[in-house]
Amino acid sequence: MRIACGPGWVDTGLVFTEADGTPLHLAQVTDQFQRLIREADLPQPIRLHGVRHGVATHALAAGVDARVVKEMLGHSSSTFTRDTYQSVVDEVKHQAAAALAGVFNRAGARV
Repeated sequence: MRIACGPGWVDTGLVFTEADGTPLHLAQVTDQFQRLIREADLPQPIRLHGVRHGVATHALAAGVDARVVKEMLGHSSSTFTRDTYQSVVDEVKHQAAAALAGVFNRAGARV
């Protein structure tokens, strides 16, 4: 798109833009997102901002360093990122440990 636009390209540094590089309008992005949700027959409601939180939570749960997640989200500090999402990540870890314990307990009962 940048080459096709030529010298009129506005370099915002954004990944998703209008054909001239300018930012997409939020309402346009939201409408497109909601259309994709309906087409995929996903449960409602799913908010676009909720996806952002989901990405952060799952990234931290997967072991991605908080500094990397901070950069992904544009937070001012990794402390803010950890403070905002760490309790959710800790809960996910506890649930995973409990699920594994259940598997091991059931396997031990069969031995």
